[in-house]
This record gives sequence, structure tokens and C-alpha cells, in this order.
Amino acid sequence: MAQLYFYYSAMNAGKSTTLLQSAHNYRERGMRPLLYTPAVDDRSGTRQIASRIGISAEATCFDRHYNFHTALAELQQAEPVHCVLIDEAQFLTAKQVLQLTLVCDRLSIPVLCYGIRTDFRGEPFEGSTYLLAWADNLVEIKTICRSGKKATMNARLDASGQRITEGAQIDIGHHYEAMSRKEFRLDDVSPVNRH
Repeated sequence: MAQLYFYYSAMNAGKSTTLLQSAHNYRERGMRPLLYTPAVDDRSGTRQIASRIGISAEATCFDRHYNFHTALAELQQAEPVHCVLIDEAQFLTAKQVLQLTLVCDRLSIPVLCYGIRTDFRGEPFEGSTYLLAWADNLVEIKTICRSGKKATMNARLDASGQRITEGAQIDIGHHYEAMSRKEFRLDDVSPVNRH
């Protein structure tokens, strides 16, 4: 039975590397994986998933209006699809996550999503919220904070390395640092009032 997986971590933990390795494993066995990347993330150029260790692969871009169930049903009719791999899955919409459950449940194609849970203020992304709620399997890819503790949060930094705590949720151009919740100081940046 096909299942929906959400591989999550803080920034710079190797999510794209893991995705690209999975795609390689499928291809090596003569299978057809389909790779997706959000159109909003053009750091590696359009239609590319790239890892910081220097490996990359071509991918199909999706935007907020892309219908995964419809597209994959058509692609599956033309030639078998053995797996769907989605990079930066936090940028999915709730509707797209629902479509991906149908890809598993009705088309019998496993879907592996890779992304972060929260933004630079500790707020959940829409796609991550629904993946955490609906995925069959949740897998944490671990990385560490400069303190040596497990990193679970993502701090946004400006060009001079100073922390930014205001701005739009999605901002591809900035640098991010993975931090433990303690180092992140969630109570200082979260819009949730603790009192």
C-alpha cells in the first residue's frame, strides 16, 4: 500500500541530499521517480533540486495552483510512476497535501515530502501543518545547533549575519541558521503571547 511520508528537519540538515539519493535508488532499479520543487524557490535555478554537497537533478516546478492528483493520474496513464519526491514541501497548500493523499490512496503511488516545519518566528507553514496531520510516516532528519543541541528551529539572518525577526513568512533570499529552541528564544520572536 502506497504511503505519504514527511521527512522534516531544521535548515541545512540534508533534506535535498536525502531526496536526491532516494531518486537515484529508484532509477538504479529501473523505476521512474518524479521530482517536484516549488516555483517560488529558484536558488538553484528553475526546475532544479540541488544539494549543498554538489549533487542536483531536474524537477517539475509546482505553484499554489498545481493539481498533483490530476497531473499524476495523467502521467501514470502514459507510463508507470513508482514514486513522487517533493522538495521544500512546506510550500504546499492544504489542498495540495490532500491531493497527495489521493495520489497514495487512489493511484497507489508513494509520496515522499521533504521540508521544514516552521518559519523564522517559529510559526508553522501551511504545507507542513497538513503533512504533520495527514502523513502516514513522519521522519525527522536531525541536525545540530551551534550549541551542540539538536536543532529544531530556523533563524533568519541578514547579509551581515544579524538575526531578523520581522518580515514575510517566505523570503528565499536570506540566509538561515538551524538552532535549538533554547538558542532560538522562541518567546522573543513568536507572535503567540505567552501571558
